[in-house]
Amino acid sequence: MSGAQPAPGTHVSAGSIGDRTAVADGRVDATTDLRRVGIDPDRWYPVAVSRAVRRGRTRATAFAGERIALFRTASGAVHALEDRCAHRQVPLSMGVVEGDVLRCCYHAWAYRGNGRISQIPYLPKGVDRPPRGVRAYPVREAYGLVFVFPGDPDKAETTEFPSHPAYASPRHKTMTFSRTVKCHYSFMHENLLDMNHQFLHRGVVGRIQPVFLGSDTGRDFVEARYLFTHRGGRKDRGAGFLAAEGFRGGRDSADAITIRTEYPYQKLHLVPERAELPAFSLWAAYVPVDAEQRVNHVYGLLTIAKPRVPGALDLAWPFIRRFTERVFAEDRMAVEAEQRAWDEQGRDRNQEIFPLILDVRAVLRANGVPMPVSPGRCPESR
Repeated sequence: MSGAQPAPGTHVSAGSIGDRTAVADGRVDATTDLRRVGIDPDRWYPVAVSRAVRRGRTRATAFAGERIALFRTASGAVHALEDRCAHRQVPLSMGVVEGDVLRCCYHAWAYRGNGRISQIPYLPKGVDRPPRGVRAYPVREAYGLVFVFPGDPDKAETTEFPSHPAYASPRHKTMTFSRTVKCHYSFMHENLLDMNHQFLHRGVVGRIQPVFLGSDTGRDFVEARYLFTHRGGRKDRGAGFLAAEGFRGGRDSADAITIRTEYPYQKLHLVPERAELPAFSLWAAYVPVDAEQRVNHVYGLLTIAKPRVPGALDLAWPFIRRFTERVFAEDRMAVEAEQRAWDEQGRDRNQEIFPLILDVRAVLRANGVPMPVSPGRCPESR
């Protein structure tokens, strides 16, 4: 398969090398190794699938080395607290939910959802409770995910929340993904945005000819457009259903694909030939887990348009799930190999030639933050 090239006569609107340097004029220097750039905490990030946070139970998660305890109260509300008791630093995720409070498993100190201590069972009379509890994170539930705001809590209300209107549409069905990948989050952005890597997926999609149609770049986004044409080879049945071909008698079509990194999230839309609306859309967030940000947890929402035949998508669902899992496994293999190379060499020694990837690197630098210094590495969330 040949690499994707701009279509003849197409104007590519990505910035020049000089523009890329200008873009990266924020908190991180333009020459900084991107794999040493931290993700901006002043955004809303998913940290769990809603159904995994059961009523009256806790769940341990993390953001960039900060351990977070989620718990759902008897009333169904979800709260997010710093995952260590103010008393002896025992993880609160090991605790017990009683009504609307979370009680530490060690000495039974009880915490409200705002992080304040509500009770110390053995506190002597006349002794005041400690003035400080633990940090509470702003939290929201949407699209079947639990989001927290790990940065400045005063910015939470004014920071734009991810929009995914098709999730609640009766004309669509959504598949949720939650997987850990052992690499810096930037490798994930590059992987999805650079569709020249379809050779990697030849065993599941056959021979795909991607044609790069152009891109647009701003301070906090990069958008790329491709045309995909199937040139032969065996295509997984789930791929046909996902692109709506399987519901039209299996006829191959050229597909227009738009991919957009809009910091810190990523979106993909596929519109089949002669169609006006996407056959599917993907929204993804890559959430660093450890302090060094060399491990990220991927949360994805794959929203698929329902065909005219009632129940057809339900029947195709297992095939689509199997296909997407196979593609994701191959991508994970590649990006984790990239991370291992970075770890072994101590720096980024790859030789990138695709201007689009240079653009997204500049965007990730410009919107990122200096990597915090941490005394220890946080374990992966379960």
